[in-house]
Amino acid sequence: MILVADSGSSKTDWMGYLNGETIRFDTQGINPYFLNEQDISRIILKNEVIAPLAKDVKEIYFFGAGCSSPDKHEVVSNGLSTVFTNAFISVEHDLLGSVYATCGDTEGLNCILGTGSNICYFDGKKIHEGHHGLGYVLGDEGSGTFFGKKVLLSYLYKRMPVELEVEFKKTFPAEKEQIITNVYQKPFPNIYLAGFSRFLANNREHPFVHDILKKGFQEFVDTNVKDYPNYKSVPCHFVGSIAYYYQDILKTVLEENGITVGKILQKPIQDLYNFILQKEGIVKQSV
Repeated sequence: MILVADSGSSKTDWMGYLNGETIRFDTQGINPYFLNEQDISRIILKNEVIAPLAKDVKEIYFFGAGCSSPDKHEVVSNGLSTVFTNAFISVEHDLLGSVYATCGDTEGLNCILGTGSNICYFDGKKIHEGHHGLGYVLGDEGSGTFFGKKVLLSYLYKRMPVELEVEFKKTFPAEKEQIITNVYQKPFPNIYLAGFSRFLANNREHPFVHDILKKGFQEFVDTNVKDYPNYKSVPCHFVGSIAYYYQDILKTVLEENGITVGKILQKPIQDLYNFILQKEGIVKQSV
């Protein structure tokens, strides 16, 4: 059995290939910046789909947020190997998984706009990473966390239009002190902040919301995309719920900046799964 995983901070999507059949399931996000080896093992063992099949798994291809260095690879690999005792385990950054899903083996820019954000250039054979991916405190322009923070600040600073403020209070009744506690004292503040970005989806037709989204995508382009000299000559692909659900505004921003729009995928798991199976010679056609 082969397992392929695409993991963000919030959720991990899994697909597996066993005797010609495909299985799907999901777990909590597995990010080694926030979880240790024991946490990862517990997450897997809680899943009723895969736990009974653990000993049948022979190969795992895991692509995850936070897996950008050898020590973080090791945290995830050790956590998985405790459960999947018979498996070869490959752990890579989620950027590579996203690249496989969008670019395949062709040249392009690949962007992640989900809970967090990142970008890389793929020359068709290898990734050329820049100096991005700074996380939710220093970077993550155009991400769910970025937009959630923008919404929250506009509310706390009383810069939100009155009609939206009333709606915000109904949706998120938390007071200032509770918000500060969640951000500064409780685990997973990035996911907490990203939760406020849902407010944009429910009010996307409002000019104030539209302005936040457009300016946020423009900031992502200015800070990340334009950092690559060839950004106008190669397709620019996107993966993540933020890119997917607001792709009309995103496309407008990209076109205004002379950028060729490539794939925009909500989740890379299906295309990534297809790519891995083809790469490993298991199937010749898309699954």
